[in-house]
Amino acid sequence: MNSTNLPPNVSTADKVILFDGVCKLCNAWSNFIIQHDHQHVFKLCSVQSDEGQKILKHFGLSTDVYASMLVVEGDAVYQQSDAFFQVVVKLGYPWKIVCVFRMIPKSIRNWLYDRIALNRYRLFGKYDVCLLPTADHEARYLSEK
Repeated sequence: MNSTNLPPNVSTADKVILFDGVCKLCNAWSNFIIQHDHQHVFKLCSVQSDEGQKILKHFGLSTDVYASMLVVEGDAVYQQSDAFFQVVVKLGYPWKIVCVFRMIPKSIRNWLYDRIALNRYRLFGKYDVCLLPTADHEARYLSEK
């Protein structure tokens, strides 16, 4: 993999989850990752952070409308249901059992994903500002290298 194709602050070995930092559902998901990613496979990054904005720009994605969680692995980016499955499969058992739903056609999976994503503020709420990681979780977040 050519390092010139890598997003800013991401190495070839990094697996970074970009999430909406003001979304209560997204923050709950990030806390779930911190709790269940015992191998510390993933780094987290708010799309509103400087690092998140640089990664979005690198992939030519919107820097002000966040319709999907993203998973960045080296120079690859996964969105919507593909991003979700990239995460749960790496969390191991019992979480990766939900990958059985990959059998559902991608268009249907993404339609369902979009229904939740597009209504997440109304369904789960929204913070006024991005929450900062607690000191004991700060190492789990992507930072400038």
